[in-house]
Amino acid sequence: MENSMKEGKPATIKEIAKRLKISPSTVSRALNGHPSIGLVTTERVKKVAEELNYEPNQTAIFFKQRKTFTIGVVLPSLSEPFFSAAISEIENVANEKKYTVIMGQSLDDPDRELRILQTLKAHRVDGVLMSIGKNTQDYGFIDLMESAGIPIVFFDCVPDLDRVNRVACDLESGMLEAIDMFVSCGHHDISLINGPDMLPASIERRSAYIKGLEKCGLPFREEYVVNTDLTPEGNEAAILQLLSLPDRPSAVVSFNDYVALDVMKTVRQKGLALNQDIHFISYANYPLWKYMENPPMASIEQFPGEQGKKAAALLFELISAKERPKPVNTVFKSRLISQG
Repeated sequence: MENSMKEGKPATIKEIAKRLKISPSTVSRALNGHPSIGLVTTERVKKVAEELNYEPNQTAIFFKQRKTFTIGVVLPSLSEPFFSAAISEIENVANEKKYTVIMGQSLDDPDRELRILQTLKAHRVDGVLMSIGKNTQDYGFIDLMESAGIPIVFFDCVPDLDRVNRVACDLESGMLEAIDMFVSCGHHDISLINGPDMLPASIERRSAYIKGLEKCGLPFREEYVVNTDLTPEGNEAAILQLLSLPDRPSAVVSFNDYVALDVMKTVRQKGLALNQDIHFISYANYPLWKYMENPPMASIEQFPGEQGKKAAALLFELISAKERPKPVNTVFKSRLISQG
């Protein structure tokens, strides 16, 4: 065997060419399936390449094609079932394209979020899929990535900017269904535990909540809308604020299922009966609700898998596009799923 192989070094195109007594350029074209090389020669080259454990020089391929065949995914938390479903579909799309996915979680820290993006930029990923954190307000990183020729597609939690590509779920339709369900069950004192005030998703939930009340002929009461920073402590404080009202609400729409888990725990600790003294509907359709006693009355499905799949497909369109197309805004309709 060649000396370089004895030393454990990877085989080169020149070594394959020497073994077959053909030119290195012929070997290169054969390995890349060039039509100018006959089938017999191509098969001979591939067989010897396999025998010598030849591996293509990825750096050279990347340089030639100006691609690294990697995409980055930045999201608040990898542990949430919602994002797990999205990631599965993203990786399926990436695998079909023969791409590798590099993931990072911001943990809702804008500085950490920015560092992840800078790292992805330094590694020359071909594109980025991103769900912004709850504390993200500075979108200067968009220009940073675009100046490097790296397209971004936002999904789920997206910035309220017309100039970006977005894939999200319409939160209004699910909220209207939730209010309708509560009213059909005889509830008229319906409250909202919302997320941080400036978060686009919080703004959309509040607007939909008010519209749902108006649609059912119910008055809007400012004290029935409380905000949480989405921490367990913030969630507990939010429900305690509602429970302390003289005219306590009998029904609550919560920002998401994790908020619902925290506030339902607090309600039980206060000696109140779930689905009797107070009822809940939450966002995101937590997969484990079906295994739990006294789950919320319903949960609002936001289709994370579909969002991830669509966002990934859009990103690959942008990566392969010769010219940057106009921004795309794709919206899925949320849907109420009964847990009863």
